Amino acid sequence: MTYIQDAFDTNWIAPLGPHVDAFEKELASYVGVNDAAAVSSGTAAIHLALRLLDVQAGDTVFCSSLTFVASANPIVYLGASPVFIDSEPETWNMSPQALERALYDAAQEKKLPKAVIVVNLYGQSAKMDEILEICQTFDIPVIEDAAESLGSTYKGRASGSFGKFGIYSFNGNKIISTSGGGMLVSNEGEELNKARFLATQARDYAPHYQHSQTGYNYRMSNVLAGIGRAQLEVLEERVNARRAIFRRYVQELAHVPGIAFMPELPNTRSNRWLTVLTLDENEAGVSVEALLGALAEQNIEARPVWKPLHMQPLFEGVQFYPHSDNEIISEQLFKRGLCLPSGSSLSEDEQMRVITCIKESLIKAKSMSV
Repeated sequence: MTYIQDAFDTNWIAPLGPHVDAFEKELASYVGVNDAAAVSSGTAAIHLALRLLDVQAGDTVFCSSLTFVASANPIVYLGASPVFIDSEPETWNMSPQALERALYDAAQEKKLPKAVIVVNLYGQSAKMDEILEICQTFDIPVIEDAAESLGSTYKGRASGSFGKFGIYSFNGNKIISTSGGGMLVSNEGEELNKARFLATQARDYAPHYQHSQTGYNYRMSNVLAGIGRAQLEVLEERVNARRAIFRRYVQELAHVPGIAFMPELPNTRSNRWLTVLTLDENEAGVSVEALLGALAEQNIEARPVWKPLHMQPLFEGVQFYPHSDNEIISEQLFKRGLCLPSGSSLSEDEQMRVITCIKESLIKAKSMSV
């Protein structure tokens, strides 16, 4: 409350102020980049990154398919077209082999994308070494959508710090929250100065209100930045809490036939923003839909994994590259995936109630099949 009270005491309520500046510096320091720009949402951060990369109508941008729609909507804002890339099984994130195939085809057609948006799903980093090497071969900049993975690491470096630009979200459901907000990060400070300019209605440096290009009302307020600073101080506690929740689910359920948990790539640390499992109906004897229904009857909220963007009505007909000719990993995960209650404040008793409900549902399903 100290930072928030300070904002009120000093009357720095409106957008911008000392907490915005401090939050940007503290976040940049935490993730190990040169600069950060605080904005109104993670979506706004992606939009600004695409603007900085001069994405325009008629361009293409490659994007992970297994993600929330906010990862791809900014592509459409600018009149460009997304091309969706499938997942791979070891991280559930963008498949390097599908990406390489897509970039090779684009090069053959002399239609390379302006950018690649890589999403770190549910807190787990993608295979950034492989993806960056492929993109560097074709000289394509990477935007790392780390909306769900603040606090995660890949080979000792912070998730979100690998691309030309990285983005984070502080929406109400994220591991730390400002109720609404986001951050654009980069090692290129001059680019982030341009982002701040665009995010503040692109007001020219003049004594009067003058505008030479289209801007946006995307800056974070001083009050929300104060909340963000306080939340950042407890980020490691939140990560440890979520990882402990994940371990308890694994301890109680990993031995159950048909249940498997989202993997963690070697030499990485997932923040385990959500604990996600897959359910093999043939082995478990119960479908994802039935298990979701059983949990809902106990007033327990669980959800399917994200519906892949190439399956969304909004993007019907959009080009999509599968992991291989024989496997579409994102569709398999959508069919079998289930997100469990995972909030940092989830008590052990509450979690055991979820676990008990799952076990009882599986036992009931097996008894009915005998």
